[in-house]
Amino acid sequence: MLILELFQGIYTFFLTEPSIAFARLGLIALGFLFIFLSYKKILEPLIMLPMGVGMIAVNGGLMVMEVETMALGTLFINPLAGNVEEVMYYLQIDFLQPIYTFTFSNGLIACLVFMGIGAITDIDILLAKPFMSLFLAICAELGTIVTLPIAMAMGLEPNEAASIALVGGADGPMVLYGSIMLARELFVPITVVAYVYLGVCYAGYPLLARIIPRRMRATEMDWRTIPQVSSGAKFAFAIAACGFLCILFPVAAPLFASFFLGLAIKEAGITRYIEFLSGPLLYGATFFLGFTLGALLGVDIILDPKVLILLILGVVALTLSGLGGIAGALIYRKITKEPFNPLLGIAAVSCVPTTAKVAQKCAAAVNKKAMILPFAMGPCVAGVITTAIIAGIYITGFRPGGVFFSIFGG
Repeated sequence: MLILELFQGIYTFFLTEPSIAFARLGLIALGFLFIFLSYKKILEPLIMLPMGVGMIAVNGGLMVMEVETMALGTLFINPLAGNVEEVMYYLQIDFLQPIYTFTFSNGLIACLVFMGIGAITDIDILLAKPFMSLFLAICAELGTIVTLPIAMAMGLEPNEAASIALVGGADGPMVLYGSIMLARELFVPITVVAYVYLGVCYAGYPLLARIIPRRMRATEMDWRTIPQVSSGAKFAFAIAACGFLCILFPVAAPLFASFFLGLAIKEAGITRYIEFLSGPLLYGATFFLGFTLGALLGVDIILDPKVLILLILGVVALTLSGLGGIAGALIYRKITKEPFNPLLGIAAVSCVPTTAKVAQKCAAAVNKKAMILPFAMGPCVAGVITTAIIAGIYITGFRPGGVFFSIFGG
């Protein structure tokens, strides 16, 4: 055993309960699986590859921090530091602690990602076909709305239920921001569940899309009929929408301001800012988001009994949202006089631009001439806005002391 003390990662397997040791091994194996699936492009590599490496490192890198008390820990991060002394201590010990303390715990990382997303977002279809875009987006919020009472029925507090329900919006930064504001103690598992499941959307939603008859999935839409929207109109929309939504939902104002700032910069044609927001800022924030989330997914998190409930509710939320989007698209197909591909309902689940790409992939699988991606971006972007609105309502109403928390929390 003395020799094993030189190899702390192995040594600590013998110092913990068997359940903890096996959970560590399971998480390490899961990390390797995420890396493999990312390499094969089955899961989203931008998030899942750094997350997988973080999971392997933090669960393999457990060590004896204090010999006298045999206290175990890692050199990565401590999200539970609760006072100034603890925070200052871990800032000097854990190499990812500054990233977490200064960008995660206050929601900044979500805002940085939103700025980058705004700078690459095309809102032409949203403004050219606002009814179609918003109708599908509202229908695709089915999981965000219905999961809330289901979660409370399964024993979660109203704030916790609202936080996991936001997974139905399929917007990772929104879930991260909402869980920090609503249920900080469950922030890590809820956010990890969200990003893992959003990665699985690549594989899961094409299966869900098969509910739509093949002939409908093959419907061609003429993108050349899309009305042109001027940059000035899009810029004005970004500024007006930002101001209006910030007045309505101040608690979500950082998210609105970040997204619409990126969008306004894009439409204003400020090239240097566009390059910065859509390149270094977006991909840098996404990289540290994935890596830090992986490092947060230690064995103590996965053994929380609430995690199983969160895993179930995450599936429920995203499945219901996908079904809601499809149902809305089938309804819209009935009322529109133009050729309409109901796969756009999948795109309304607002994982920009992932679900829009999934919709295009599903259409091309049955008809290579079906180019629906330009249309898909309309409901996809509208979904970001509707999810942010619901997040504002949930954060305001369901956080401890909020009006809904007082009613449903007893």
